[in-house]
Amino acid sequence: MPSPFPGMNPYLENPEFWPEVHHRLIVAIADDIEQNLSQQYRVAIEKRTYMSGGEDSVDIAIPDVSVVAARTTTQTQSAVMTLPPRTEFVTVTLPIPEECREGYLEIREVTTGRVVTVIEILSPANKRAGEGRTAYLNKRQKVLGTLTHLVEIDLLRSGKYLPFASEIPQTDYRISIGRANQRPQAQLYAFNMRDEIPVFRIPLQPGDGEPELNLQTLLMGVYDRARFDLTLNYDREPVPRFKEEDRVWADELLREIGRR
Repeated sequence: MPSPFPGMNPYLENPEFWPEVHHRLIVAIADDIEQNLSQQYRVAIEKRTYMSGGEDSVDIAIPDVSVVAARTTTQTQSAVMTLPPRTEFVTVTLPIPEECREGYLEIREVTTGRVVTVIEILSPANKRAGEGRTAYLNKRQKVLGTLTHLVEIDLLRSGKYLPFASEIPQTDYRISIGRANQRPQAQLYAFNMRDEIPVFRIPLQPGDGEPELNLQTLLMGVYDRARFDLTLNYDREPVPRFKEEDRVWADELLREIGRR
């Protein structure tokens, strides 16, 4: 069955599923753009690597709380002396550094290898304090200081917004298109859970035809191919949870189509 939501499916934001969604969507976007590019360009799938650990870690497989194990002790008496009671211990988790990898896309000129456009899909680590956000913001500043276009796709409700020099609408999701020849201005598509994901064009060099990206269609394709319909539990609240007004709307939507 198809995704029951008209736009972004909030259940896909769950950290359990998002890494797979991110990976599959990166590949789907690359394949879709490639079909509509001239032979002058190619789309490369790249990755950013950094170390994360301790409070910065976003890997849900590593516990972020201590595991307490109380040890039963007894006093041993002797005719000569009395031994002190043994000290109880607790089991704790050490901040082991973990290698994190994030994929992104680069559209390059075939003849020169020059990067014309960078396309990023934000991950949870990019939106919370720590190495992931620092690494992303550093890379972002470098791109904005060049003649490379930057497309940023934020399909996550939780976390901090990316910094902009002007106020931006407080919506669930955002897509920004920073064209090198229009900076510091950028195009911002701000939309909510109840909206379809906007269709937009991928910027290239002046005079070249710009491919149209229908992210909604691609995301629905990812949902179907990954068979998320067999995995997601729509009887529960998503992670992160709904806002109250969205909770009522989502409950009515899911009941109408028989998913609750």
